[in-house]
Amino acid sequence: MSSRINLLAPEVRANPYPYYAELRRNAPVSQVDPAGFWAVSRYDDLITVMKNPQVFSSEGIRQTYRPAWIPDYPLADSMLVMDPPEHTRLRALVSRAFGHSMLSRMEPRIRALAKEAVAAVTPGQSIDFVEAFSFRIPLAVLGEMAGLPASLHPRFRQWVEVITHFTSIGPNDTAKHEQMRATVNEARQYFAEVLEARRKEPREDLLSDLLRAQVDGESLTETELMGFMFLLLVAGLETTVHLLSLSLMRLQEEPELLARLRADVSLIPRFVEEALRLHCPAHGIVRMTTQEVELGGARIPKGARLLLMIASGNRDEAHFPDPDRFDMDRPNPQNLPFGYGAHFCLGAHLSRIETRVALEELLARFVRLTPGDGEVKWNSSLIIRGPIRLPLVAHTE
Repeated sequence: MSSRINLLAPEVRANPYPYYAELRRNAPVSQVDPAGFWAVSRYDDLITVMKNPQVFSSEGIRQTYRPAWIPDYPLADSMLVMDPPEHTRLRALVSRAFGHSMLSRMEPRIRALAKEAVAAVTPGQSIDFVEAFSFRIPLAVLGEMAGLPASLHPRFRQWVEVITHFTSIGPNDTAKHEQMRATVNEARQYFAEVLEARRKEPREDLLSDLLRAQVDGESLTETELMGFMFLLLVAGLETTVHLLSLSLMRLQEEPELLARLRADVSLIPRFVEEALRLHCPAHGIVRMTTQEVELGGARIPKGARLLLMIASGNRDEAHFPDPDRFDMDRPNPQNLPFGYGAHFCLGAHLSRIETRVALEELLARFVRLTPGDGEVKWNSSLIIRGPIRLPLVAHTE
């Protein structure tokens, strides 16, 4: 391996974990391509960064989300790029509309949607499970939570697929710039219309709750609302979509594991936790240094962009013995699939519920999964990793 890897190179995307292990061993904090990010690959260093927003700022990367070719990208106004106290205020507002009680009330509906998706899978036939299962369930759940019509779900998926490739678009890729601008404008216009409709006629849904939410007499501003809508579209879907697909890949590769879960469905939550550690969809989080700092034996200048390699930290040998082995019996997993500290993912509980319920329903019907026709295809993003095409065959006997 060369001293400076390209994290978006096809061979790295196909299997990044040997490259991550090499970084942990020999260059735990070092610059990588594309764009010269300082990659942070060890668990303890990741925790250090995420605990210290004063030195490793989220606010500092806001300009990363405002390149010259799309200066009004709404994610640049979301919680994703805020530090306390601004982040604290916004998170408190959003949390009230996104609490555990609401998610627990959603579980019966999540199960009904999962049953529908499983019933639509034809046994013995090669199917793209990303299309038929992994995307279908969280997309339907998000649509119901926000009160958005099912007829628009294909459109939402198209938006997500364009928007989540943001980090892989180069400064001279004018065709992708235009596609991104058109997609963002279309999504922004639609969300603005929906929010205005909820103001006039509130419902019992997430968007109406967001519009009603107040902390110390303050509501979300128009800019904050739009930033959250885009964050919800990306973060509310991508992690769960890829977690489901990566879980199915693991069950296809280990038929005995699938049989064990079918025999005892109470083990599925433990399976989900280990899948989150070993196959973490969230591969990278970006921060910026507010001062010169030493980390992991490297001297990092002020204003440097860091890529926090969450998926590497989840396989750090110093914290996880035999880290590349799938082991549901690990004690109290302290992994980082949803981040850590102030930016811990608000949707973590929902993602776990959706994945558990979806797997329960799938395994109630099918006894094994085998490879389907064609290759597995992977996405291209520094932030999220998962298959965009997953051909599998589901068997009932």
